[in-house]
Amino acid sequence: MSLADLLVRFSDRKTFARGIHPPGNKALSAGGAIEVLPTPANVVIPLHQHTGTPCEAAVKPRAALNIGDVVGRSKAAVSADVHASIAGSASAVTAVTLPNGRRSLAVPIKAGAPKAEPGAEPAPAPLEGRALFDDLFGGDWSLPATPPEPAAILEAIKSAGLVGQGGAAFPTHIKLTPNPAKPVSAVLLNGCECEPFLTADHRLMIEAPEPIAAGLRLAMRACGASRGVIAIEDNKPDAVDAMRRAAAACPDIDVAVCQTKYPMGGERQLIVAVLGKEVPTGGLPLDVGVVVVNVATSAAIARAVLRGRPLTHRVVTVTGRGIVRPANVLAPIGVAISELLKHCGGLTTDARRVVAGGPMMGFTLADVEAPVTKGTSGITVLTAAEVESAEQTTCVRCGRCVDACPLHLVPTKIAQASKFGDWELARRYDIMACCECGCCAYVCPARVPLAQHIRAGKARIMRDARRK
Repeated sequence: MSLADLLVRFSDRKTFARGIHPPGNKALSAGGAIEVLPTPANVVIPLHQHTGTPCEAAVKPRAALNIGDVVGRSKAAVSADVHASIAGSASAVTAVTLPNGRRSLAVPIKAGAPKAEPGAEPAPAPLEGRALFDDLFGGDWSLPATPPEPAAILEAIKSAGLVGQGGAAFPTHIKLTPNPAKPVSAVLLNGCECEPFLTADHRLMIEAPEPIAAGLRLAMRACGASRGVIAIEDNKPDAVDAMRRAAAACPDIDVAVCQTKYPMGGERQLIVAVLGKEVPTGGLPLDVGVVVVNVATSAAIARAVLRGRPLTHRVVTVTGRGIVRPANVLAPIGVAISELLKHCGGLTTDARRVVAGGPMMGFTLADVEAPVTKGTSGITVLTAAEVESAEQTTCVRCGRCVDACPLHLVPTKIAQASKFGDWELARRYDIMACCECGCCAYVCPARVPLAQHIRAGKARIMRDARRK
């Protein structure tokens, strides 16, 4: 057994072998309460905010809408409905560039008076400020004496259009649907938020622990799990305390404190660190009887099941040394990222790059008018000093990328195969197993963009597979 494995085994904090320790930069945005973005004049609701088949527009131009009305549906098995995040009127379907660089059809909505139903009282004005936050996350989140049946929970989650809010955006109702051949023993709630700079999940655990805990109990009931574990890195002691208090009355839920290490929030790393189970290469957490759910998704589950509310808003970290006033902002889905930047004081004079997500796995934005989606966890603005790096040189076969890879892959071989289009060699070295965490590129002394080569190769392989 290696020294690294011994340290993992005997540490009092849950962890995994390998990984890296980049600067966290969490203090920029972790200290302030979640702010609420004022209702924007317009939003653009993309019809493809999830893994799977895009939705089709379900409203016609000039249709009056209330918050929560369905604007996009899909009959495909793997998909998730999308809903209006503001009241107003729909415009003709258009095309937008998403934060990840892909194109999607979208339904624009112009803010206006809430839709009035014939013969009904006028709809109340939409909530603003802290009243909106309290409406979404406040109040009593106790489960009823007779909890909803699993089928009802899954239907509520599906109707609400829930997807994983940690980044992958996989439809939540599919993830929680029981598979008789692969029973689930534990639901692992991911509160690690290991990506540098980002603190949206951290603040949500502090300010809204009750709906998060309630959502975990509902997720456990939906998939038949007997155990729930809330995993939080040890750089968030206030979140650990808040979640322990919220789960204190639930004997089947534990809080696991993990070492601060990147990428602790990755499903495969988190499962082996907390539960001691290793997901097989090419497999899924379900193969070892585990379902992993993000904490923001858990709160949305509670809201969907207990209050019948769809996913219309999410908390986004707007941070970095290139933004005047970093903050965590509750924003309507579909609002332009430029509105978030403006809310936080705008860019500094030395801002050079705006990233959707964090610096390790995020996407550089070509256009800040791109809309916030269900999977937009943060916006990081980097300065010139942070962007400038040493000139790329030739790989010297030092092996640092191999030592750092948490999945025990050989990133340099995979990246080279991808760069030169040798897909047979790329598959031989398990290119599709790569989680694109960026550890390899971070430690590379030659500054070879290994993760970018691998990500491009995976996209090419998947595109070719779809064509076939």
